[in-house]
Amino acid sequence: MTLKEYQEFCKTTAKKFDNPEKEIMTWGLGIAGEGGDVAGCIKKTFSHGNDQKAGVKENLGDMMWYMAMICNFFGWDLDKILQENLDKLKKRYPQGFTEKDASRNNTRVDWNER
Repeated sequence: MTLKEYQEFCKTTAKKFDNPEKEIMTWGLGIAGEGGDVAGCIKKTFSHGNDQKAGVKENLGDMMWYMAMICNFFGWDLDKILQENLDKLKKRYPQGFTEKDASRNNTRVDWNER
């Protein structure tokens, strides 16, 4: 399945809204909620010894669904968004990740100064 096919399929599984503001709010809050679920599963796996890796995977899939719905709402192509992100990363990290490249303005926070 391509991303475009996935994006189209997601439309068939989504609630229909009469109010566009309520619709985008639902998709935006949904992706935030699923992100919290991913974080919770990671915490439980590594801090509590309760293997929740399957939950991480499931919630990542749910986040992808919400991402596709946000793209559908705005008429965006998920393939193009990912390509734009790749182009940005290639420009930011031309030789791969470095801390220097990661620091956009080359400043570091000294947490001891707080």
